[in-house]
Amino acid sequence: MVSRAEKERRLNQRARVIWLFGLSGAGKSTLAIGLERALLADGFTTHLLDGDNVRSGLNRGLGFSDEDRTENLRRVAEVAKLFVEAGVVVVASFITPLARQRALVREIVGPADCLPVWVDASFETCARRDPKGLYAKAASGAVTQFTGRDSGFEAPVAGEGAWTLRTEEQTPEESLRALREWVVPHLRVGGTTRA
Repeated sequence: MVSRAEKERRLNQRARVIWLFGLSGAGKSTLAIGLERALLADGFTTHLLDGDNVRSGLNRGLGFSDEDRTENLRRVAEVAKLFVEAGVVVVASFITPLARQRALVREIVGPADCLPVWVDASFETCARRDPKGLYAKAASGAVTQFTGRDSGFEAPVAGEGAWTLRTEEQTPEESLRALREWVVPHLRVGGTTRA
């Protein structure tokens, strides 16, 4: 088989998984799409994995219980790992509310290849933004098991190694610029490596 190292050399990049997590409305999808476009413009080979594009196919039929969410994330992490083995940079955008779920993702992908990013915005800010109308639906009872309201979200602790991006303190453009500046050195051949 062709090795990952050969593929990375051919693509002139280090394959990594940039795992954006946080509450619905924090800006994960906007940042993921913007980051993928920016990385593509920089010459990187990428693939975007987002809740919207995996729940309609690969994970169709899974609900939103803690068990189903964990299985959703396990499957996505396995797919992300396959892309990394192919030398591709993966941008993943998933709420990933529980510390044990984030630990599972790191275990599957591998700590050296997983770059977790907490897209941090308060519940109140996310509810004001409400880009998909989910907060309004949750408030009316039309959506149950809503993260941050009916279902918990565990903020990462220092030992998780997540980089924090506080989107309520920046414009979307500033957040994307900061994310790109942090990510790119991890992807360059001879750049930052993860311990």
